Amino acid sequence: MITALRGMKDIIDDGNLYKYIVQTCESVASNYGYKFIETPKLEATNLFRRSVGESSDIVGKEMYQFSDKGGNDVCLRPEGTAGVVRAFIEAKFDRAGGVRRYFYHGSMFRYERPQKGRLREFHQFGIECFGEKSVYEDASVILIGAEILSRLGIKTKLKINSLGDSECMPKYKAKLVEFLQTTDGLCEDCKRRISTNPIRVLDCKNEHCQLLLKNAPLITNNLNEACERDFSTLQEILKQNGLEFEVDAKLVRGLDYYSKTAFEFISDEIGSQSAVLGGGRYDKLVEYLGGRPTFGVGFALGIERLMEIISQRKSEEKRDGIYLCVLDEKYLDSAYLLSAKIRKNHLVEINYEAKNLAKHLKTADSQNRKIFLCIGEDEFKNGEIWYKNLENKDEKKVKIENLEGVLSE
Repeated sequence: MITALRGMKDIIDDGNLYKYIVQTCESVASNYGYKFIETPKLEATNLFRRSVGESSDIVGKEMYQFSDKGGNDVCLRPEGTAGVVRAFIEAKFDRAGGVRRYFYHGSMFRYERPQKGRLREFHQFGIECFGEKSVYEDASVILIGAEILSRLGIKTKLKINSLGDSECMPKYKAKLVEFLQTTDGLCEDCKRRISTNPIRVLDCKNEHCQLLLKNAPLITNNLNEACERDFSTLQEILKQNGLEFEVDAKLVRGLDYYSKTAFEFISDEIGSQSAVLGGGRYDKLVEYLGGRPTFGVGFALGIERLMEIISQRKSEEKRDGIYLCVLDEKYLDSAYLLSAKIRKNHLVEINYEAKNLAKHLKTADSQNRKIFLCIGEDEFKNGEIWYKNLENKDEKKVKIENLEGVLSE
C-alpha cells in the first residue's frame, strides 16, 4: 500500500473544520479591507534566501529545494510573506503608491521533525498590508488576529515588543554583542548567532541560556524617541480596545528588515506554550527584495494548530443533531421522506442500513448526536417514531405529525 509521505497529512475527516477556520479568518480580514491573493507554491529559491535569511534554520536545514528540468534552483514555499511581496513588486504596485491589503491561505513546506501541530506540509492563513506607516495599522493587524482567535474560541496570551528602527537597532545590537561575547556557557546555536544574527539569541529555548541572558540589555530600554512614541501609542490603542497584553522585551524577529512592532499570540491548549499566530512590521522587506521602499506589516497563523485545539475541545462539547434510522429495510423510504422534511430546520444524519436497535444507538452515540429517531414495525403501523434524547435519556413514541413540535422544544 502506498501511503502519504512522512509529515504530510490528508485533511479528510476534518475538512469542514479546516473550511470553518479559513472562512472565519477571511470574514474578519475582509471587514478590515483585506482582499484575497493567491501566489504559487513553487518559487525561486533565492526569494527565500534573501527574505528569510541565509543564517536561518529554514534556509539552512528545512527548505524543500531542488533543480527543475530547466536547471532552475526552486523550492516549495516555507512561508507566505515573501511570495506576496514578490507579487506586489512584480505587479509594480510598489511604484503605484497607495495602501494595499491582502490575505492568503494555503500549503507551506518545511523539512523538519514532524510533531504534534507541526507537519512538513502545513497550512497558514496570513495578512499583509503595504504602504501604511501608521501604528494604527499595526494595532488593526493585532486586532484582526485577536478577533479571529476570539471567534474560534481559542484562549491565548498576547505578547508585544518593539524592535526599534534603523537608528536604534544597530546601537542596541552592538550592546548585545558586547554582552554575549563576555558571557560563558551559551549553547552552540547561540554562539553561532552572535556573529550571524545576535538578537535571535534572546529567543533561545535552552533554559540554561535563558538564565545567562537574564541581565542582557533589552531593546525596550534602547528605543529612540520616535520608536518609543509609536510603541506607547500601540499599547494605548490596544488598551482602549479592551485587549490585554504583556510586553516581552525578548520577543524578536531576527532579520534586518523587521522594525518596530512584533507580536505573538501564545496558547497552551496543545501542551507547552507555543505561538499560534505571530507577526510584525517589516518596512524594509519590499526594498530588500528589489522594490521601492514601502511600509509593510502583517501576520501568519498555523491552521493545523488551531484545528488541533478546536478538535480537542470538540470531544467535550454538547451533543448535537438528529440520528434517524430503521429496523427493517422496508421502512427506509418513509424514513428518507421524513428526513427531507425535518432537515429544513435540523441537522439530520440518516443511516441507510437496517440493523438492530443496540447497534444504531451505539452509532448515534459515537457521532455525538443528541436526538435518536427510529422506525420499527409497530411505529410504522401506528404512524409513529421512537424518540430518545441521548443527553437526558428521555424516550417516548411520537406521532409523525407532532414530531416537529417535539424537536423544536
